[in-house]
Parts: sequence; structure tokens; C-alpha cells
Amino acid sequence: TQVLRKSLQRGVVLSTGSFLVYEAHKLISGFAEVHASFKVEDVIEQADYLYGSGETEKLYRLLVQHKNSDDAELLWRLARSSRDLAQLGSTSAEEKKQLTYDSLEYAKKALEKNESNSAAHKWYGICLSDVGDYEGIKTKIGNAIIIKEHFQRAIELNPKDATTIHLIGIWCYSFAEMPWYQRKIAATLFATPPTSTFQEYAANSHLKLFSCLSAADPNFYSKNLLFLGKTYLKLNNKKMALLWLSKAKEYPAQTEEDKQV
Repeated sequence: TQVLRKSLQRGVVLSTGSFLVYEAHKLISGFAEVHASFKVEDVIEQADYLYGSGETEKLYRLLVQHKNSDDAELLWRLARSSRDLAQLGSTSAEEKKQLTYDSLEYAKKALEKNESNSAAHKWYGICLSDVGDYEGIKTKIGNAIIIKEHFQRAIELNPKDATTIHLIGIWCYSFAEMPWYQRKIAATLFATPPTSTFQEYAANSHLKLFSCLSAADPNFYSKNLLFLGKTYLKLNNKKMALLWLSKAKEYPAQTEEDKQV
């Protein structure tokens, strides 16, 4: 009787174990099937909705699940999302650094998957500039030409992208404002160091928005307003500076960057 009872108990244990293994297999298989059958278009649609709603953390959690994707549209959005998460005040310094380097990898992968993707070029340039903040001024200046080339390529692929035109303007402004010691570093890195003027900046960020983007609103971005105001100050045009700085001050702040502006 005892032998029979032990045999029955052992059978129940084995059956229970087999059942749990079977259920786990079903769960894993089901997850794999769902994961494999997701539609890129659906994820992009959801991602764009979250981005428009300012749901930075939710957006990152959605997209990071697809970090091994072969789709450039997903990958550049993940690069942008990683960078946006790094910009949040609640993100620790250590996390910010990791996210900054991650964002560059995602943007690089997006370019590898589709070299003709305008947004991939734009975000690769942005993320490469961010990484320079951790690698010193020499690296940052050394990457400057590469960054500008990617911005220019982005504009070639999408001439109506006001954000990239703004970024070219920021690039020009940065070199127009470069201190003398940074210019000396640039001179050692380049046969012809990258230079710019405030007039070139104004042409890129202001006039192009009107001439190239006839339907574009120059108020599309708070930082653009700020830099237009700063540029007119450098050009000693205080009337225009006041106009654009007032617009920047009155801009409805939705993001951390808007608040800083």
C-alpha cells in the first residue's frame, strides 16, 4: 500500500511538473508568435502618438523592445526617444550617459539599414554631437564636419524639414561663437578649420524657413526662436532681437527644453 501510495504521489508530482512545463512552453510560444507578428506600421503609429503626447518614458519602453529591429523608421525613433529620456530632469547622470551612447548606436544602426532615410541622418548628427559632450572638446570639434555632412544629407533627402534647417543654423552659430582657444584646437585638426558667421547663421535658420519652406511657421520650435534672438543681438539689431526673444519667452513650454529656453 505504501509503495502504491508513493508511486501515485510521484506520478502526481511528475504530471504537475509536466503540466507546468507545457504551460510555460505555450506561454513562451504565444509570446514569440505575438512578437513576431507585430506590424511595424502599428508600432510607429503608437510611437508617434506617444511622442506627440509628451509620454517620454512610455515611448521609450515601447520602442526599446524593438532595439534589434531591422527597420530604420523604428530605430531612428528609438534614438530620439533615448535622447529625450536622457534629457529629463529625473534621469540620473549615469543613466543619461548610457542613454546618450545608446541613442548614437540606434541612429547608426538606422543609417546602416537605410542610408536614404533623412531622419536617420538627422538623428545620427544630433546624437554624435551629444556624445562629444562626454569625450572632450577635441572630439566634439573633430566630429563637427561629420555632423554637418549628415545634416546636409538629411536636407537633401527632405528639403522641407524645418528642424534640420534649424540644426544647420545651430551648427553655424556654434562656430561663429567659438572662443579663440577652441579655434586653435580646430586649426590643429583641420587643414581648413570649420568656420561660420552670424550672417550665415541668420541665413540658414531664418531666411531659409521663409524661402525654402513657404508653408512653414518659424515659430515651430522654441530653441529656434531663442537662437534667432541671440543672433540678432550679435548683429546689434536689438529691435529684431527683442521680437524673437519675446516669442521665445511666450512660447508655451511643453518639454524640458522649452522650459530651459
